[in-house]
Amino acid sequence: MNPWLWCCWVMTSSHNNGLKTVALFGGLWAVLLGLGWLIAQGTNQPSFIWIFAVIGLVSTFVSYWNSDKIALRSMNAQPVSEAQAPEYYAMVRELSERANQPMPRLYVSPTESPNAFATGRNPENAAVCVTTGILRILEPRELRAVLGHELMHVYNRDILLSSVAAAIAGIITSLAQIFMFSGGGRREGINPLAGLLMVFLAPLGATVIRMAISRTREFDADEDGSRLSGDPLGLASALVKISRGVDARPLAPTPAREATSAMMIANPFRGAAFARMFATHPPMEERIMRLQQMAGTGRF
Repeated sequence: MNPWLWCCWVMTSSHNNGLKTVALFGGLWAVLLGLGWLIAQGTNQPSFIWIFAVIGLVSTFVSYWNSDKIALRSMNAQPVSEAQAPEYYAMVRELSERANQPMPRLYVSPTESPNAFATGRNPENAAVCVTTGILRILEPRELRAVLGHELMHVYNRDILLSSVAAAIAGIITSLAQIFMFSGGGRREGINPLAGLLMVFLAPLGATVIRMAISRTREFDADEDGSRLSGDPLGLASALVKISRGVDARPLAPTPAREATSAMMIANPFRGAAFARMFATHPPMEERIMRLQQMAGTGRF
């Protein structure tokens, strides 16, 4: 299926979260169009909007196409053979076959902070990576549930969704900077205070919406991954251990790791309460509660 058609299908699927994703993308476009209108009115140079939109789309395409290489390099991940990690291979192969999808490439990142992520523009070009820390602390049942979660990020085309959201947010930030430095808020017919508020609030709003999209897709990966593995309680148990492990051994944030962090099953950084407002992951307690409720209904 064409990835853009798949993107639309995912966002309008039976999940309530799918509808929420549609609404959040609508919010991003509303902010973009509002800021674009303000710049067009204040600067009489609407061509800037299209220039930065094209730049944003091109850079998004490049990062999306190379998402697996960028993410794996940021974690210093190394490929592993089936002889080196037979249990790891067996779990991923079984889950891939259950989903009727091709076997992804498998990697291990040499870090004690427990985490995992999947990346790649489609199932045919997917890669799954686990850290040595997560291999050390999880039982086989828990690891299998985590791998189901990560595979569903690929099957749900979440890399595409997050790339598009990042592109729109980046364009909004660039346009806000253009407006500020061009003096657009001082043009006739533009309220200077309204212009300044838009300059500062538009990028902030775009960032919050982008993070909300990421959190929404995380809930879907929990739900769909539990259906794939048939074990929501296994995933809930794994999240408890991963949360404790990340708190004990957080990663040092770098630009490359920050770009990859949204793909990971848990936020790899230690953050203050204010920083959680911009987190790419929903609260771990809420994720665990949802999984326990899912197990209680038996509908998986």
